[in-house]
Amino acid sequence: MLPTATGDWFHFRDLGDGLTLISEPHVIPFLRCNIWHIRGRALDLVVDTGLGVSSLYAASRHLFGQRVAALATHVHLDHVGGHHEFAECWCHRLEAPGLRGADPAFTLGDVSLAQLAIDAPGYDTQGPALTALPAPDYDLSAWQIRQATVTRELEDGDVIDLGNRHFEVLHLPGHSPGSIGLWEAATGTLFSGDAVYDGPLLDALPHSDRAAYARTMERLLALPVNVVHAGHDPSFGRARLHQLVRDWLARREQGPGIKPALT
Repeated sequence: MLPTATGDWFHFRDLGDGLTLISEPHVIPFLRCNIWHIRGRALDLVVDTGLGVSSLYAASRHLFGQRVAALATHVHLDHVGGHHEFAECWCHRLEAPGLRGADPAFTLGDVSLAQLAIDAPGYDTQGPALTALPAPDYDLSAWQIRQATVTRELEDGDVIDLGNRHFEVLHLPGHSPGSIGLWEAATGTLFSGDAVYDGPLLDALPHSDRAAYARTMERLLALPVNVVHAGHDPSFGRARLHQLVRDWLARREQGPGIKPALT
């Protein structure tokens, strides 16, 4: 029996310049998505929404301006659990069917949070997905990804205008077909989703494409990055990005990567 979490379910870390990192500390690291809130003059952007165990929208309302959109870097279960709470939901065109239908084939959502069975070297993935429950009466077995209304289908090269900040959408397939990143050229800032993060990269999921991933990695090497805010794990700079990319490219020559068995 899991204990009940004490305090707030979400943790908020103000990074300055209108950026807040939101996390779910009682979710195991493997499924603990980085949720990014970017405050804009005309529009706020929430990049990914976590597992959906507790209401992100209700917990984060103090951050939001007059208008807010939730963007999915891709539609895996740990990134889109809260999207259904937002009136404006954006994702790449190739991921939109999964978000609209909450289809397990897209979201990898056909899992039991009460007892995971995932083979992912480098992570502790056996047992419950949570270390505590958000409320004493929370029914972990009833959890599921809920359908969201996609209001904007994104493509490579699209510009997201927050009024005072502008991000270019980068299509970064490989981890999933419609994985995207957000590139702010003015500051050298990349929100990379799960295209790259400072941990073991998943490249052998049912819809992963290692050839496409290799092209994504080469594209990331060419970006004049100052900082990467990824979908998991701490942020990092250009030198670490280059090391992560080159390590992945070297491993690619050794055969298939991590193969999660989701049950």
